[in-house]
Amino acid sequence: MDQTSQLKQLGLFDARVPRYTSYPTAAHFNNSVSQQVVAQWINDISEGAQISLYIHVPFCRRLCWFCACRTQGTQSDEPVRNYIGVLLREIELLARKLPRGVTLSRMHWGGGTPTLLPPEAITTLCDAVARVLPLSEGAEFSVEIDPNEIDSARLDALARGGMTRASIGVQDFDPKIQETIGRIQSFECTRDAVEMIRDRGIASVNADILYGLPYQTPARIAETVQQLLALSPDRVALYGYAHVPWMAKRQVMIPDDSLPDPHARLDLFETARKLFVADKYAEIGIDHFARPEDGLAVAQREGRLRRNFQGYTDDRAEVLIGLGASSISRFPDGYAQNEAQTRLYASAIGEGHLATSRGISLTQEDKWRARAIEALMCDFQLDLEEMRNRFGLQPEDLADELRAIGQRFKGMVEWRNQRLSILPHGRPLTRMIAQALDRHSMPTTGYSSAI
Repeated sequence: MDQTSQLKQLGLFDARVPRYTSYPTAAHFNNSVSQQVVAQWINDISEGAQISLYIHVPFCRRLCWFCACRTQGTQSDEPVRNYIGVLLREIELLARKLPRGVTLSRMHWGGGTPTLLPPEAITTLCDAVARVLPLSEGAEFSVEIDPNEIDSARLDALARGGMTRASIGVQDFDPKIQETIGRIQSFECTRDAVEMIRDRGIASVNADILYGLPYQTPARIAETVQQLLALSPDRVALYGYAHVPWMAKRQVMIPDDSLPDPHARLDLFETARKLFVADKYAEIGIDHFARPEDGLAVAQREGRLRRNFQGYTDDRAEVLIGLGASSISRFPDGYAQNEAQTRLYASAIGEGHLATSRGISLTQEDKWRARAIEALMCDFQLDLEEMRNRFGLQPEDLADELRAIGQRFKGMVEWRNQRLSILPHGRPLTRMIAQALDRHSMPTTGYSSAI
């Protein structure tokens, strides 16, 4: 039986599973986490700790049809400026609750389109954060940049604010695919943006591309990858397009019959993967690639790769605070999410309290299962003895589950000497294997294809 037949037999082409950027997943968040709980979690941060910060800007000049992010269209700067005012008040609220001496190891601005902010708004926001949470030595400040929505003035403002890494969404350079997904962005426009970024001394450039897009073929994705490689990004995220029109209504603009089937999706991924590997990129987890000298590749080699809501990271901070509408915070004892609707978020902040709307508190079992799933997603292996030492697990904890995984995915994993390893040809199954350790209910609605 060939590999594709084995993967089919194991259910890869039919499964819909979480991406496991958190455990429990956001689908399990509920209203049990109040703003008072979050305030206590913030207060529990150690003095002088390094934490991470995520700022969400939920605005775009145009709404791309493929996108499932929390965002809204605007042709005017007025709602954006009003939103920045709310963010500044949220930063003030955070400042009152933070212990002394806390600094940032990472800051990321996402969206939406953060680069639609006017230059003066970028500077105002950078200054406000720096007063409360200064960047620590060696910290990274990354921003999602739309090549269609950037210019010299805004890049200058970001560079002055300390940006060290730019993340550029590419999706696909093919004109037919761009037209179908509502995202027109030429290679030339993208190349010019990368050159502007590097001209300002911002050496690290990330790029995101998608496989599984409408009308995508191996030849088309190969052309996109070759064009992208000409820009020499430091790292690349190769995400599978998630077609979920029941959740992201704008995706109804994309005809279902234009989408590749699961077998074709695997071919698309493999075509792109082989090109990145041939160009000497290191494979990072299930869907990232990085130059050998990039921080992700170094973290992988040293066994300290992590996974969070932005994908793979080398950030060691145990706390990630999210600011802005719909943003998610991670604390040692749980997750918290702000109000998703901009209006409700602004109302809560205007009333002088955190905008928490839902979340989940972690049990001790949640914590060790989260680490077990993260280890599989990052390292493709799970050492049972290490888990016992770290979490005080009993001999019977987890062992039977790992043996069952070894039987269910026989030939794709190896269970030996108290260690479960996902073999290279079994890595397309990684999310399904991780799901086998998930003890929360698993509604499939909203989850993306396993491949």
